[in-house]
Amino acid sequence: MITRQHKTQTQLGRAAVQIFAANERMNQILIEHLDPAAWRAKPPGKARTIAAIFTHMHNVRTKWVRLTAPHLKVPRQLDRAHCTQQQACAGLAESAARCKEMLAEALGGRGRIEKFLRDGWAKPWPAGLEMLCYMLSHEAHHRGQVLMLAHQLGFPLPQKVAAGIWNWEKLWKECGAPRGPGYN
Repeated sequence: MITRQHKTQTQLGRAAVQIFAANERMNQILIEHLDPAAWRAKPPGKARTIAAIFTHMHNVRTKWVRLTAPHLKVPRQLDRAHCTQQQACAGLAESAARCKEMLAEALGGRGRIEKFLRDGWAKPWPAGLEMLCYMLSHEAHHRGQVLMLAHQLGFPLPQKVAAGIWNWEKLWKECGAPRGPGYN
């Protein structure tokens, strides 16, 4: 017998996976449309390059998986000094797949993942919506940095691209959830 709580957790887990898939599609869109000259362009001061920002995002995801869901295959980390745009796209796709598995287990009611460990120094959190929110906030922060940095370096992304990452309905369709999270 399926309980109401189990059904809610299953829907929540499925929605979290779809939301993270849309989040990852945003990253892929930015890299796909980024001028290759912007990838390693040196920003003023001690700011990270765009390449370093995207490799950081991937490497942090690998840490989340390693610490929170060590039973999952942890993707190889990327080297920010040598990573190409194509390698970043592939690495981010792989780490997104592991994060989606982790979210499905944590929020889908299977009970295998009970705590979210952001870092070795951070206090663990119960696996819940806070986990998804933290992951999305981290990535959105860095996407904002990339958009701003590309513009400052003279390589602004086309308005259609920058605005396109906010078209969630289109993103959901591209990620296989035509009606949005929770409807499949």
